Amino acid sequence: MSTVTFQMNDKTIQAEKGTTLLKAARENGITIPSMCNSDKVKPYGACRLCMVEVTKGKRTRIVASCVYEAEEGIVVRTDTEEVRKIRRMIIELLWPTVTGLAKEYGVESSRFHPKTVDCNLCGLCVRYCTEVRKLDAVFFKGRGLDRELCILPELAKECSFCKECHSLCSGGWIVHQAGQTF
Repeated sequence: MSTVTFQMNDKTIQAEKGTTLLKAARENGITIPSMCNSDKVKPYGACRLCMVEVTKGKRTRIVASCVYEAEEGIVVRTDTEEVRKIRRMIIELLWPTVTGLAKEYGVESSRFHPKTVDCNLCGLCVRYCTEVRKLDAVFFKGRGLDRELCILPELAKECSFCKECHSLCSGGWIVHQAGQTF
């Protein structure tokens, strides 16, 4: 398989063609936060915590590193002020499920009030249930601040016995919901 060479935080990185920036960073000891990424499901880019700055030629843009593939000659910066600003906003939106990151990024409170405090809306359980388990029992309802996770009532019992997605849930909603509903 062919490789690409690029710069990440002033370090020369070589990665197999098709490797995401997030994976390349992790393989080279560079930390990029992420909540919606797991080797068990396809990359999705839902949480946006993994945003990085990519310069290609004269163009610089912000991209989700979990879905953006490494390219020959690009320059990647994982911790610019613009990237930190985006992460702080995301931390506020996910408040209070990301208290560890909140401290690291200096976020002490949120201007937003999510309806569900134990779900960070990363979508790992939804994607696992759809892609791997093929049950489609877990889904999102609503948009923006009204978005919430739900379980189809007709599949609730099967969902409660499966529990395969529980290890992916950093917020605890699916574990708590399974315990309350069934």
